[in-house]
Amino acid sequence: AMNGENKEGKQINRRDFLVKSLWGLGGVTGILLSIPVIGALLEPLFRESPVAWRRVGKVDDFRIGDTVLVHFRDASVLPWTGTTSQTASWLRRVSGDQFIAFSVNCAHLGCPLQWVANARIFLCPCHGGVYNEDGSYAAGPPPHDMSRYPVRIEDGWVEIKASPVPITNL
Repeated sequence: AMNGENKEGKQINRRDFLVKSLWGLGGVTGILLSIPVIGALLEPLFRESPVAWRRVGKVDDFRIGDTVLVHFRDASVLPWTGTTSQTASWLRRVSGDQFIAFSVNCAHLGCPLQWVANARIFLCPCHGGVYNEDGSYAAGPPPHDMSRYPVRIEDGWVEIKASPVPITNL
């Protein structure tokens, strides 16, 4: 080994040594860099989807037939989300104990919908999507009816089941 030969008696030159070393270093670096990427890709598979019931008001705060905008905290709140943890729903009191909670976002590209009370429609200002007052598709580019959130009444409070994505066609 004194004359630059390895155990098999082959000559090791500097160029081959550097090429093999760089390939090895590159491989190790690639593996180390891919660990967080693979972890980020697999993490949603092992995380339960967060859901939480959020109070949006007392039953008596809402008049039968009215559609109002209510705000609540998202289900997937993280410590750094701040005001972005707030979301909303168009809530309608249908009868004494029956409520419908619509997503505020258009099913087309997610623009915030507006309730036009005198026309009894939801209107998307971005691309002209229109929904009937029951959330059914009326016109424009939306691919389906408005998404909804489950609603319940607990101890006189109206609660919306917050989830990262509203349920489509509930």
